[in-house]
Amino acid sequence: MFHRTWRRAAIAAASLLTLTLVACSEEAGDTKDLSGNRTGAMAEYGVGTQFTATEPLSFSVLYNNHPNYPLKNEWLFWSELTKRTNVKLEPVAVPLSDYSQKRSLLIGAGDAPLIIPKTYHPDENAFVSSGAILPVSDYLDLMPHFKDKIDKWGLGPEIDTLRQSDGKFYLLPGLHEKPWQEYSVAVRTDILDELKLPIPKTWDELYSVLKAMKAKYPNSYPYSDRWSKPNPGGALLRNIGHAYGTQAGWAFQHSTWDPAAGKFVYTGATEQYKQMVQYLNKLVTEGLLDPESFTQTDDAARQKLANGKSFVITSNAQTLVNDYRPDLAKTIPGAKLVNIPLPIGPAGEINPASRLENGVMISKKARDSKNFVAMMQFIDWLYYSDAGQEFAKWGIEGTTFTRDAAGKRIPAPDVDMIGLNPKGTKHLQKDFGFANGVFAYGGKLDLLQSFFSPEELEFQKVMNARKPIVVPPPAPLTDAEREQVSLWETPLKDHVTQNTLKFILGQRPLTEWDAYVGELKAKNADQYIELVNKAYERFKKDNG
Repeated sequence: MFHRTWRRAAIAAASLLTLTLVACSEEAGDTKDLSGNRTGAMAEYGVGTQFTATEPLSFSVLYNNHPNYPLKNEWLFWSELTKRTNVKLEPVAVPLSDYSQKRSLLIGAGDAPLIIPKTYHPDENAFVSSGAILPVSDYLDLMPHFKDKIDKWGLGPEIDTLRQSDGKFYLLPGLHEKPWQEYSVAVRTDILDELKLPIPKTWDELYSVLKAMKAKYPNSYPYSDRWSKPNPGGALLRNIGHAYGTQAGWAFQHSTWDPAAGKFVYTGATEQYKQMVQYLNKLVTEGLLDPESFTQTDDAARQKLANGKSFVITSNAQTLVNDYRPDLAKTIPGAKLVNIPLPIGPAGEINPASRLENGVMISKKARDSKNFVAMMQFIDWLYYSDAGQEFAKWGIEGTTFTRDAAGKRIPAPDVDMIGLNPKGTKHLQKDFGFANGVFAYGGKLDLLQSFFSPEELEFQKVMNARKPIVVPPPAPLTDAEREQVSLWETPLKDHVTQNTLKFILGQRPLTEWDAYVGELKAKNADQYIELVNKAYERFKKDNG
């Protein structure tokens, strides 16, 4: 495998609206004649077809090098991918910690690889006006598996949220059949048993549980949280924000769609946001939520849980198994910690997870390649076909995985992945390169859940029974509008973040909420929302 660092690659590269919109009508002027770009492409390629280039090809790909499974040239993933597709990938390795910055530098210099994965919407917006990335929606006829999944899974509204003011989208997202809610709240159920309390189903019930824990253990902060650097309270605010019908923490967006009003409103000034803040302020005021939850390191939060100084923490399936339970096993052997379904709030029983995931941008220079059609077919097979998705996640049947009598995928006897086969001496990611975040995401519910423990499957069963969150309509800004709002966004977000914490921690009384909203207006919140609603009306008029 030819392995290049991003610096060497940059030098080398310098020398080298709905379902109908997603269907065949996605065609622009320069897509009509691809006769000079079909070298290596398959003449007959459709849903269910194994892509195999008609001659050996190689494509450069920006590679997000994860420290948990550092890139290895000898991975089976690379050789088997070439065997199946006749394509050799040339990874341009960038450390995970520098990925966004280095990606921007490479694209800005015109030195980006042809394939640019691991891009989270709306990061692609920064590269649209320069013409550095391809409007991929113009080429969906080359991607039958992508189109098929959008059609079968009714993903048109979600795809529309990616569209720019020209009606096109520039990111090929990961596609999920069902939403996947990853984060929730982990609770010490042995403490619940001691207090003779059931598992809380709502945030109000969780409040009552925390009150009872505090009464029994007055020197504790029952809820002490992590994931606050660099975004204070990022995970906690996202979780509870959705329950209140707003967007906060990691999920914060300046504009929120108000279905009842039929327009966008400024998130940090809404009544829902205020109610969320009031709830958290109540927890802090009554000593139920550790004030350090918004500033402490993850390790500090883990230590408090392990030492019995707290009993509740934001969690996901991985941290539950890899962090919290091993920590507690060393200090409180009888402790039992469980991820509970995301507590319900005023917004009702919703699953706030999106069915879109991070995705792939295509360098504009790829369009001029004689292998362009083959490259798009290859991307379609690897990222969007059932066979490609299974290969990227599990590897080779009979080598890295097998199936049980019921047909369920299980690791091969000598292979482990997140504890599915603890006796395995080899790791699916570290030793083989499969289940790699650069290539493996999205897919059918069965594939998504194939790594899940029975406990996690039960959690997801509850979450999938809830109604999906309302997808906001598209409101893409023009380049000029985007440039204008970019001047407002940082001051506004900083003010929302700072005052959210002040209100929660009691450093600013909630009686000053109206004054705070006035401060947002002074920082152009109304003008911001006016532009967003203008963009919404324009897009609706232009695209029906």
